[in-house]
Amino acid sequence: MRVSRAKAAENRERIIETAARLFRERGFDGIGVAELMKVVGLTHGGFYGHFSSKEDLIALACEHAMKRSIDALQDATENGVENALSAVASSYLSATHRDQPADGCVLAALGAEAARHDSSVRSVFTKGVSSAVDALTQLLPGETIGKNRERALMIYASMVGAIVLARAVDDADLSEEVLKS
Repeated sequence: MRVSRAKAAENRERIIETAARLFRERGFDGIGVAELMKVVGLTHGGFYGHFSSKEDLIALACEHAMKRSIDALQDATENGVENALSAVASSYLSATHRDQPADGCVLAALGAEAARHDSSVRSVFTKGVSSAVDALTQLLPGETIGKNRERALMIYASMVGAIVLARAVDDADLSEEVLKS
């Protein structure tokens, strides 16, 4: 039975959303196409009606996850949240974010893996990092745009690195120390 275009579009979005969560939770190689489609409730054969390859889905899923993160960051910037940088850092460097990679930053969860993928995946990460740095730059007072961008890059790299380290260690106290630092 053929599905309508609207249902096909809905299925595609559901696949992308589910893949974004599962890739962040398990890594790109931690979930296969057959298992992903089963989780979504669709047949394995239907995958190629939506995507040309798993690599295509990886790029789209990462773009989806990155967009959600950037939107949240830009909301803090545009809505004039008092102490927006502090609020962003506190949320990002939280135990909740550390413990729930499926719902968190795609860069912290998959950045090292993305470096080993083709340009379609790396391009998504490039655009995401650039957008995040642009948004963080807007949160920084004073200085020149160049100096603020340099500081924003340092802040972003420190936050991403802190989450990676906090997730990597098996010492709970050290993990907390990393997040608090």
